[in-house]
Amino acid sequence: MSILRLTFLGTSAAMPTLHRNVSGLAVKADTDLLLFDCGEGSQRQMIRFGTGFAVDAVFFTHFHADHYLGIIGFLRTLGMGGREQRLTLYGPPSAKRVLDAAIHLGVERLAFPVDIVELRDGDALNRGSYTVRAVKVDHRVNALGYSIEEHTRPGRFDPAEACKLGVTPGPDFGRLQKGQAVTLADGRTVKPEQVLGGARPGRKLVLSGDTRPCPSVIQAARDADVLIHEATFSDDEQSRAEETRHSTAREAGRVAREAGVKRLLLTHLSSRHDVDPRPLVEQAKQEYGGQVDVVWDGFSLDLPLRG
Repeated sequence: MSILRLTFLGTSAAMPTLHRNVSGLAVKADTDLLLFDCGEGSQRQMIRFGTGFAVDAVFFTHFHADHYLGIIGFLRTLGMGGREQRLTLYGPPSAKRVLDAAIHLGVERLAFPVDIVELRDGDALNRGSYTVRAVKVDHRVNALGYSIEEHTRPGRFDPAEACKLGVTPGPDFGRLQKGQAVTLADGRTVKPEQVLGGARPGRKLVLSGDTRPCPSVIQAARDADVLIHEATFSDDEQSRAEETRHSTAREAGRVAREAGVKRLLLTHLSSRHDVDPRPLVEQAKQEYGGQVDVVWDGFSLDLPLRG
């Protein structure tokens, strides 16, 4: 997987504000475009921030209105744009009931097939060069977080050593880089381990969704390159966070520290912090020593390859 790019479509909690839309995240993973949550207005944000509409799958964290209502218009926009290929929508149980109602809202039938798949804690979807894994979280309703885990990559290819062994530059170089042995004209076999360095770990991205701090997210985020964690409230709203089963920025920082993540991105902000989220950053930094950012609509990040 060469590309792992995040584009935030919406970073506000519960309702849109002048500066922030409700939840939505587009992830470009290799050749796939994945959508995580689809709050109302997400399709306009996708136009605004240039993600395109060629979505391969949609993953919902849960079914509070600010996380899924946008799928109604988005599906119809895809149909009007001539989409014909199947689209799969994933989410926690109640997905089939809720999303089926969304798909059939209105008088026109969709012009392309839609599948709805319910996921549970630990379910893993192998998507070629990476896996999407569902993580049970602690919210007021049945809810999931997700991890995107790039598969281990082959070690660095040594072209000089390959030539020394008699391999001709060209297709055989590519086969060796993909982990395939090649047979030379003289009958000798050159194996990948002869020309490749040690295997390199893949990247890992974790999205908490709406949740209280919980061990399952900490476990899923161990050594992650990026943890995207909700930070709906600040320190002085602790009781409100507990009542609504959300997190404060400080608690998000604590999760990031305990998981040992490399970078923390805070999202899902209460409208109180819409314009000035600096207190949230400071509170998270008091718990976590790595890089902390409060993201905004349109914030985009390419995760560099490990190794």
